[in-house]
Amino acid sequence: MLLELHVKNLALIEKADVEFGEGLNILTGETGAGKSIIIGSVTMALGGKAPKGSIRPGADYAYIELVFSVTGEEKRKALRELEVEPTEDGLVIISRKLTPARSISRINDETVTMARLSQITGLLLDIHGQHEHQSLLYKSKHLEILDAYVKAATQPVKQTIADRYRIYRSLEEKLRGFDLDAESRIREADFLRFEIEEIEASALKEGEEEELTSIYRRYSHSRRIAECLGAACEAVEGEWLSRALKEVEQAAEYDETLGGIRDQLYDADSILRDAGREMSTYLDSMEMDEETFRKTEERLDLIHNLQAKYGATVEAIRQKLEQKKKRLEELEDYDAHRKRMEQELEECRNGLEKLCTQLTGIRKKASGTLVKKIRQGLVDLNFLDVEFDMEFEKLDHFTPSGWDGAQFLISTNPGQPMRPLKDVASGGELSRIMLAIKTVLADSDDIPTLIFDEIDTGISGRTAQKVSEKLMLIARSHQIICITHLPQIAAMADSHFEIAKSASQGRTITTIRLLDRKASVEELARLLGGARITEAVLKNAGEMKELADRTK
Repeated sequence: MLLELHVKNLALIEKADVEFGEGLNILTGETGAGKSIIIGSVTMALGGKAPKGSIRPGADYAYIELVFSVTGEEKRKALRELEVEPTEDGLVIISRKLTPARSISRINDETVTMARLSQITGLLLDIHGQHEHQSLLYKSKHLEILDAYVKAATQPVKQTIADRYRIYRSLEEKLRGFDLDAESRIREADFLRFEIEEIEASALKEGEEEELTSIYRRYSHSRRIAECLGAACEAVEGEWLSRALKEVEQAAEYDETLGGIRDQLYDADSILRDAGREMSTYLDSMEMDEETFRKTEERLDLIHNLQAKYGATVEAIRQKLEQKKKRLEELEDYDAHRKRMEQELEECRNGLEKLCTQLTGIRKKASGTLVKKIRQGLVDLNFLDVEFDMEFEKLDHFTPSGWDGAQFLISTNPGQPMRPLKDVASGGELSRIMLAIKTVLADSDDIPTLIFDEIDTGISGRTAQKVSEKLMLIARSHQIICITHLPQIAAMADSHFEIAKSASQGRTITTIRLLDRKASVEELARLLGGARITEAVLKNAGEMKELADRTK
């Protein structure tokens, strides 16, 4: 579960430290107080995009930290498979630091990529955003939900299909390369023979370019080399060192401690004389062989031309040579190769069909259980006479996820036929449907923490009471963190937090605090009564809290 949230210098939040509890954690506050910033901070810590202006004005950086407690051995094992080891206390600490130039994410002080962070946090927490229910309007989301529900059964088959699909598409692409008339084949084969001969005739060697480049540079700068070495020889042969040595020798006759300096000058004189002889020898041996220079230049031009056409390295050029030889062989034995390719494609297609059929069977079998659970969840959420099902269709092509298309169907009134969700459900109904789905998925995936951002969108009255009861039931086996405007839901809180905005010294800040029972009742009264809170409203809020306690 999520134990702690620490936020610093994020938007309107100067500093916030929140300790969440087990069960149902409710966050309430006035519109514009910054409730979305709290959920947004969690999303950003988990790798979500940081909006422009996330860093508090005047601050150099923003910092978000989430502290999770991981207790189950199965969950620990899953984290270890992703190379995350909880601390001795069973904690996983996720942090993100935002600066104007970049952001850094860490897990237990180890820097991680966004992709890896997403994998890890998917085991610990699931966020249902304010508008996520709208994704139910898209059929592709429905199949995604089904696959998530029965992931253990579908994932291995889907992975095999994805691998086989890549091979299938590659074979299709290769087979299109055989769709040539006789004249085009002859023309392509002739050009391939030319390219193969060009590469083979060059007889390239590893390291040849580097060696020739060195020779070329030496020849092309020979005049400058001679000038530099000549000047160096003159400097070495000068009298300055001999004079220094002579003077020190005379001084050493009067002070033996100068013997060390004298010996150093002897060594320097010897080294310089050796260097001078070597430079003179090099200068004497220098010959400007115009023929060698010309051949070196031509060879380098040939190598650079081949690199531009076939690859930047000798190894890359050799690989290209093998590809061209293989293609030439295919063209020279065109019909036989095309037949073999067609056979391979047919075998791959048959294998894909079997795998897709297997996956469809798994999905259809699982869909019966899934829609039954979702329907029961909808009944619990005040869809009294609801019918719910899933409709499948077979696509006319393969995809990396099989050949299934699927969508949820619903009827909310007796006697009406079931129709696609997008044609029937309102915004409030979609929100409740997503809550029912999230409940089912949470039970199957055992995600310890669920966050609902304004799950009460478009609902009120009796339906709001049903939603609150559903959240309470889920909270018996999961940690729930929920932002709400509805007193019916807030009354069910095991931990109730108030988010407030205030102005201080010309600055606007957002704060969050845990409410005791008295303060929680007062916040319920505000939700019930709005701007004016009377004794009657306070009494009503108290009764609502007591009723919620009895329900729990």
